[in-house]
Amino acid sequence: MRVLFIALAFLSLTQAATAEPLTYTNERFGTSATFPADIFTQQQEPPENGDGLTWQSADGASLAIFGSYNALDETPRSRQATAKAAGERELTYSKAGKNWLVLSGFEGNVVFYERYLFGASGTVHGLVLKYPRSHKAKYDPLTGKIATSLKGP
Repeated sequence: MRVLFIALAFLSLTQAATAEPLTYTNERFGTSATFPADIFTQQQEPPENGDGLTWQSADGASLAIFGSYNALDETPRSRQATAKAAGERELTYSKAGKNWLVLSGFEGNVVFYERYLFGASGTVHGLVLKYPRSHKAKYDPLTGKIATSLKGP
């Protein structure tokens, strides 16, 4: 019995280690990001405007990858100020650089993580990850890897 347990544990670890990541690239804006396709398995219907896609996990997490025109001529700092002033969510982390912004916190019992890249071509590339607080141990380690894969022209 012990040998069977060890064999099954090894098989599970091997499968998890070899799970193929998926890199999604939005044709309209060139936004791309890589994520574990074995976790975010349920692709949602694409919006009519073709700005991105959203995936759901079986345990209630969601991942949206998208691009948009920077029609309001926002900067990372101006978008950061707007998010702080809105007060609609509990913003626990907020950091802006020259061409990027990260926002994170809680919306009730949901953790959110948002990363935006402000492209030179007047576009904003975005990634929004949401998951239940009860699944922080699972998703917190994945968040950084997914977020740093966000790219755009």
